[in-house]
Amino acid sequence: MFLAPWRSPLAHALHRNRALAYARYAQLATVRSDGRPANRTIVFRGFLENTNQLRFITDSRSEKAEQLKAQPWGEICWYFPKTREQFRLLGKLTVVSADDTDELLLKARKMLWHDLSDGGRSQFAWAYPKQLKTEPLEQTTPDPLHPLPNFCLLLLEPLQVDHLELRGDPQNRYLYSREEYDLENWSVEEVNP
Repeated sequence: MFLAPWRSPLAHALHRNRALAYARYAQLATVRSDGRPANRTIVFRGFLENTNQLRFITDSRSEKAEQLKAQPWGEICWYFPKTREQFRLLGKLTVVSADDTDELLLKARKMLWHDLSDGGRSQFAWAYPKQLKTEPLEQTTPDPLHPLPNFCLLLLEPLQVDHLELRGDPQNRYLYSREEYDLENWSVEEVNP
């Protein structure tokens, strides 16, 4: 497997910030159907095996999933407070749902479901997101071996990575990029912060 050159600085930031539970939280920006931006917090769930794709989860009933059907591009902004680093990862997002035809992605979806906590899985059994609340949320514990149909694996395939080191004088900034269909040939430039 080819590791992209930005993986090492990102792994270093994750390791140095591992004591901070919220260091796994990143902001994901997508585009609404009216062209306006949408932003929300998501949780990093590691990398898809043998790839440079970042794993997250989503609910097929969410606005995010609907937005990605029309416009699969998104950008993650991820700040690591202990090391004072920011990573912005731009790329295409893939929603892997229950009706996906790729067996490897379906297997990855099922494994991620299994690895979630009971509380994490139970959120996918709640009522339809963003609808008026008419009754208390039902607290059920879904089967850890069988993902609910609305549970989706969300994958980000980065095309550009902007790494800013805010610690230091001067600060350091690196831009990593590749062509859309070339997964291995990344260029790296050191630029002004």
